[in-house]
Amino acid sequence: MTKKKMELKTIKIFDTTLRDGEQSPGASMNIDEKLRLAKQLQKLNVDVIEAGFPIASEGDFEAVKKIAQTIKGPEIAGLCRSSFKDIDRAWEALQYAGERGRIHTFIATSDIHMKYKLKMTPKQVLESAVKAVKRARTYTPNVEFSCEDAVRTDLKFLAEVVGAVIDAGATVVNIPDTVGYTIPFEYFNIIKYLKDNVANVEKAVISVHCHNDLGLSVANSIAAVQAGAGQVECTINGIGERAGNCSLEEFVMTLKTRQDILPFKTNVVTEQLTPASRLLTTVTGIVVQPNKAIVGANAFAHEAGIHQHGMMMDKTTYEIMTPESVGLKASALVLGKHSGRHAFKKRLEELGYDLDDEKLNRAFDRFKALADLKKEVFDEDLDAIVADEVLTAEEKYKLSHITVTCGSFAVATATVQMEIDGIQVRTAELGDGPVDATLKAIKKLTKTKAKLLQYNVGSITGGTDAQGEVTVRLTDGARTVIGRGASTDIIEASAKAYIHALNRLLFRLERDVESL
Repeated sequence: MTKKKMELKTIKIFDTTLRDGEQSPGASMNIDEKLRLAKQLQKLNVDVIEAGFPIASEGDFEAVKKIAQTIKGPEIAGLCRSSFKDIDRAWEALQYAGERGRIHTFIATSDIHMKYKLKMTPKQVLESAVKAVKRARTYTPNVEFSCEDAVRTDLKFLAEVVGAVIDAGATVVNIPDTVGYTIPFEYFNIIKYLKDNVANVEKAVISVHCHNDLGLSVANSIAAVQAGAGQVECTINGIGERAGNCSLEEFVMTLKTRQDILPFKTNVVTEQLTPASRLLTTVTGIVVQPNKAIVGANAFAHEAGIHQHGMMMDKTTYEIMTPESVGLKASALVLGKHSGRHAFKKRLEELGYDLDDEKLNRAFDRFKALADLKKEVFDEDLDAIVADEVLTAEEKYKLSHITVTCGSFAVATATVQMEIDGIQVRTAELGDGPVDATLKAIKKLTKTKAKLLQYNVGSITGGTDAQGEVTVRLTDGARTVIGRGASTDIIEASAKAYIHALNRLLFRLERDVESL
């Protein structure tokens, strides 16, 4: 007797890496970086890309507009508060996506938010929500409404708001766990309550947006779809405000791996998960922890003898999914010094990079130089090449060269030459070691007052010829950014990371000025 195969319900994936993910401290992106990530999300085949918050700044508006004009396939969403000014501005950017443009408007509904943040009564909030949806509907039928802080909202009031905005024309209603407060069975009951008590609930898709403050965002999202939610909002690598969001790769692979008990599927091309994760790391400088599920460096690594023996007998003894299913290749060696431009370009495309000829040539030259220094060139090395040699091409500060002298009985001295706004400048500084001297020299040349909060150094790959990777965190008091640099010379990697962070800090400052 054969077991009847379960019919699988398709869960829509709403990716908010470019909006909520960008709100991670230090993760701000410029327009080109956002567009590159959007193109990777298109390859990933997510259903919706939330491209930004158009009214937040001119830069955010232009990014949403550019993505709406360029990306094909996924719907393009823009976030806006429940004010007409926000909604009008959002559609001004989204209109280029046509019927794929989605206005995503929101207002808080919990007692604590209404009392302390909004200073509005429940009646006023309800009226504002309905008016916002009706305004958005004058532009497009593709309207999503979010009840901010829904899980701490009175259930009867939450149901009233959900019913009212659906009547007003919302086709998607989001029930977010804005502060990462709920737990799975409670969230299941909230979604089920709405499904059972909102008369018109079937006229809209119920969406969920879970934050990870208690480490339960993926579990809560799974509970929600079990209760009837049809859309999950998430981010690559789980980045986002505070402890982050529901991790897209973890949620998607949970559904794919456990279809024996979870009758759900997504449209995501899972082989693009690892390229998406690496691209995001390259763009933001926020490194994924080695033991991160699905995309971490150790996710498919086996060191214990018992595990290795089991893997040699049958991989399913210790692997519940294949590395290939998430975009990892069986071969660790990618390219070497004898590789040609065609192979180099093809591998970059497989990793999610789409470079024009000028940028490709610059990256290829850097690859050849690295290949002469290393026996093996890995995917992680290629990520670093693109980050250091391509993404910084248009930035204000550029490193030209460094000369360092140091020793057991000598004070470390660094001579640094940089290009600032196209002009070559040079200075020398003493320091407590070569890294300190180098960063002091850069600080002097750039005249920055930014404070170094954190400095981390690690190896991208194994071996004494491995590239060193440095990550720094800088703040100017109002803004905090992360910078990343890589080189076989750790002093050079430190300088690159520091300059990368300074450029990001400048970008954030300019964007904040634009929004005033």
